[in-house]
Amino acid sequence: MQTFNCRCGNPLFFENTHCLACGSEVGWCPACTTIVALEPLLNGEYRCTHPGCGSALVKCYNYAVENVCNRMVVMSKGYGDTLCDCCRYNKVIPDLGINGNRERWAALEGAKRRLFHTLGLLKLPHGIGGENIRVPLSFSFMADALPDHGLWRSTDNQEKVYTGHANGHITINVKEADAVERERLRVDMNESHRTLIGHFRHEIGHYYWDLLVKGLDENACRQVFGDHNNPTYSDALEHYYQQGTPANWASQFISAYATMHPWEDFAETFAFYLDMVAVLDTALNMGLSHAKHDGTLDDMLLAFHQVGMAVNELNRDMGLLDLAPYVIAPAVRKKLTYLHQLIQNANASPYA
Repeated sequence: MQTFNCRCGNPLFFENTHCLACGSEVGWCPACTTIVALEPLLNGEYRCTHPGCGSALVKCYNYAVENVCNRMVVMSKGYGDTLCDCCRYNKVIPDLGINGNRERWAALEGAKRRLFHTLGLLKLPHGIGGENIRVPLSFSFMADALPDHGLWRSTDNQEKVYTGHANGHITINVKEADAVERERLRVDMNESHRTLIGHFRHEIGHYYWDLLVKGLDENACRQVFGDHNNPTYSDALEHYYQQGTPANWASQFISAYATMHPWEDFAETFAFYLDMVAVLDTALNMGLSHAKHDGTLDDMLLAFHQVGMAVNELNRDMGLLDLAPYVIAPAVRKKLTYLHQLIQNANASPYA
């Protein structure tokens, strides 16, 4: 992720809604793909102040009304409800009558915008229902519990909400946007990393299995990740939570959870690939020379290793978790090679 500049010269960041120096409202202009200062016009419209752009814009509804977004919509191609290119994928939003849910929703949307930015870097296809896409994508942010003095208590007569993916629809439990609750779950489930953006990257991996692999490339995928039909997902899930992970899992998998089933292995490895792309993009834009690569997987992995070592040591100085693994096992590299080629091929195919 790069930084941007306000018209006053002050740095702007991907999440900004105002310039802290001059006070200008700012937003993401989809025409020039930049966080820019906004020039107010009549009737609630704005003009992009980025040199050479000047597009007429309106705020996304979730920016103007709900204050959980910072993206704009180009007037000439605006949607009927003026939802931006990220918010239009939402099917269900959190219950805003519950204290704190607006802030949790804002955190969810912030992570989703970063996800879409990385998908854009990779030119990966996606779309909503009614568009030219084989598997429409959508999101629901829901809860099966209510916050109560820092703890979460189950609601009556409501089914449990599981973070997951089904047929292009991604559900994220609102609890994951609560930092304290997410940390509790991270410790309880023995996950070294459990982040909001991590959930989005994992679940979008399941989406791209449906879009790019299912019925199209299953045999090749099976040769790399294993047979997704045997054992069944339900049997594999039961075995995982009864038996746990094998002691030598790191020699074959990117994470412990990836051992559960080939679908989870695919999603966990896909999430790691997105991690790598996002980290290298930010490192390059921040001027870190070690982040330079030629776009091949080998060079990307080398650059990620070099950046990761530096950030790992910085994190250790602050008592934080490592950012990146020091070693990528040969079996994991083989899986990443498959994903790299799959993503490269997706750039040239419509997947309608």
